[in-house]
Amino acid sequence: MRFRSFLFVLPVLAVTLTACNKYEAFADPSVNPRDAQLLALAPQPSSSGNDPYRGRFRLKNPTKEPPGTVVVDTDTRFLYLVEEGGTALRYPISPGADAYQWKGTATIGRKAEWPGWTPGPEARRLSPGLPATVPGGPLSPLGSRGLYLYEGNKDTQYRIHGTNEPEMIGEAVSLGCIRMQNIDAIDLYNRVKVGTPVVVR
Repeated sequence: MRFRSFLFVLPVLAVTLTACNKYEAFADPSVNPRDAQLLALAPQPSSSGNDPYRGRFRLKNPTKEPPGTVVVDTDTRFLYLVEEGGTALRYPISPGADAYQWKGTATIGRKAEWPGWTPGPEARRLSPGLPATVPGGPLSPLGSRGLYLYEGNKDTQYRIHGTNEPEMIGEAVSLGCIRMQNIDAIDLYNRVKVGTPVVVR
């Protein structure tokens, strides 16, 4: 009898914890005709359903950073945009592989829509056959948006960007940049300005 009572408590406890955390899904951003066309041509992510540990959610700010800050948590593989009122928007990401992770503070120094990609020296070392540049578009490794991280006036060469490998979100596989689902990159791009502080942990 006691065992059956315990089994009954488990789902109640799960519901209570979810209510306390208040995971609130928020809608996709509006996109212009060009975005809609290119998104349709880009590789598509699998559905995350209602899993609070995979989707895009608003929740109580877990970062202790002030409103307006972008926080990248490479361990949990989430990016947060801290809001006023004690909440944050949380997006699933793909951070750098262990050997390439960069941690520190920066600001968004530049923003670009559907940016092209120029492979750096390490990317060329690992894949000598890479083209000189990859034009912006649905197959670009930078995906739908690029947020370029600067330290002062210096480009760190690290970016927060979309992806042409949506199935890798949640895995630490990049050369240090922060990948997002293309629709999430558009949403974040729309919400932040040049000069926004970024903390990568």
